[in-house]
Amino acid sequence: MKVGILGAGSIAVTMAKTLNGMENARAYAVGSRSLEKAQAFAEKNQVEKAYGSYEALFADPEVELIYVAVPHSHHYQAMKMALEAGKPVLCEKAFTANATQAEEILRLSEEKGIFVGEAMWTRFLPSRAMIDEVIRSGEIGKVHMITANLGYDIRTVERLRNPELAGGALLDVGIYPLTFIRMITDAKIASMDTSCVKLETGVDAQNAATFVFEDGCMASMHSSMLGGTEQAGIVYGDKGYLIAWNINNVNKIQIFDNNRKLIREMQVPEQITGFEYEVQAAIEAVSAGKTECPQMPHSETMYMMRLMDRMREAWGIRFPFETK
Repeated sequence: MKVGILGAGSIAVTMAKTLNGMENARAYAVGSRSLEKAQAFAEKNQVEKAYGSYEALFADPEVELIYVAVPHSHHYQAMKMALEAGKPVLCEKAFTANATQAEEILRLSEEKGIFVGEAMWTRFLPSRAMIDEVIRSGEIGKVHMITANLGYDIRTVERLRNPELAGGALLDVGIYPLTFIRMITDAKIASMDTSCVKLETGVDAQNAATFVFEDGCMASMHSSMLGGTEQAGIVYGDKGYLIAWNINNVNKIQIFDNNRKLIREMQVPEQITGFEYEVQAAIEAVSAGKTECPQMPHSETMYMMRLMDRMREAWGIRFPFETK
């Protein structure tokens, strides 16, 4: 499948590498606001065509799937333009800046019968099925607690500092621990306590939340753009616990008993970048005429956008472009 990459930043580079390593997909075209930047990206990353506008990329009849890799603040407009041009879309997480934008995009997808998917890659990785199997087997018993975190020292990255670009730790890194928790339990949230520390620009620099679910399970998460963390997701059961290391691309899963004795360790399969699984799922959905992927259905995208809206509301954070 011929994929058009929208954006020419670091994530776009990773996607180009992924596509160039796949057998049934290719990095066919790239679109940027700058033709010069698009051409430089195409030459460096073995992309066949370069376009100096989003419209030009969407107008290419050879493009079969658009991958959106622009800042969060631009996801909504980019996806809307792509759908109106009749192009299926795989969009980087977070899907949009807020739930209102997401609702409109997903409604447009269903109305037109065109695929739109959120590239929350952890939901597509083999580690997801491996963790699910451990929990389903009862090896660690009944789950009663989940913890998850992710952090990097990325405080100087302009797009993350800027509220106009929907910056902050939550949408960029916090979505990973939230997704890890959601992948373990789909129980309804009974209560939530959350807080954050803000940068001088007004976006969240680091955040934390504790959830109590209606089935009695609890979960806690934190994310930060001020420094690194151990980046682990831990699932505690009444017979033992599971640690998933490197939560946003799990590379090792360890199982312990209640005495903290390591029972076994699982390594995940080798990969190109890890992005190939979400691309493959999108290809299969588009080829089958579906509007969503089973690994990341529209309902889950909406759940996460509403949850993050709820957290930002508790912190008193609104982006400048959001209407009241």
